[in-house]
Amino acid sequence: MNEMNNKTEKVFMESYEEFSDAIFRYAFFQTSNREVALDIAQDTFIKTWQYLQKGEEIENIKAFLYRVAKNLIIDYRRKKKSSSLDEIMETGLDFKTDEDIEEEKQKEFEKQKVIKTIDQIDEKYKEIVLMRYVEEMSIKEIGETLGLSDNHVSVMIHRGVDKLKKLLKDYNE
Repeated sequence: MNEMNNKTEKVFMESYEEFSDAIFRYAFFQTSNREVALDIAQDTFIKTWQYLQKGEEIENIKAFLYRVAKNLIIDYRRKKKSSSLDEIMETGLDFKTDEDIEEEKQKEFEKQKVIKTIDQIDEKYKEIVLMRYVEEMSIKEIGETLGLSDNHVSVMIHRGVDKLKKLLKDYNE
C-alpha cells in the first residue's frame, strides 16, 4: 500500500511540475483575473490529489486536470454576480513613474485588444482555440477533456481560427 502511495505521489508531483503553469494560463484566459486564476489552478491540483488519494485511476492526467479546471471556472462564473472588494482594491492607487505607467497602459491595451478579439468568437470556439494554441494541447487531449471526437475538435478549431482571423482583419482595417 505504501508503494502505491509513493507512486501516486510521484505521478502527481510530475504532473504538477509539468502542467501547473499551463493550468494557470488556461484559467487566466478564461477569467481575466490573476488571483482567481491562481486559486483555480491551486484548487485543480487539490481536487486531483484528493481524487488520487481515493485510489482512483486517471488515464490521461492532462485531460483530467483541464476538465477539473474547466468545471472550477464554470463554478466561478456562476458565483460571480457582482464586483468584489478585491477587484476594487486591485484598481486602487499605485505610485509609479510616468514611464512605468505608460508602458503598463500599452501592454494592457494590447492584452485587452487580444482578449476582446478572442472574446468576440463563440464560447465553444474560444475554449478550443485557447486549448490548442495557448495551452498547446493535442486534438486528442482536447477531445478527451471536452468529451468530443477528434474530428469534431478539428472542425471547431478550423472554424474558430477562421472567425478569429476575420475579426482581427476587421479590427486592423
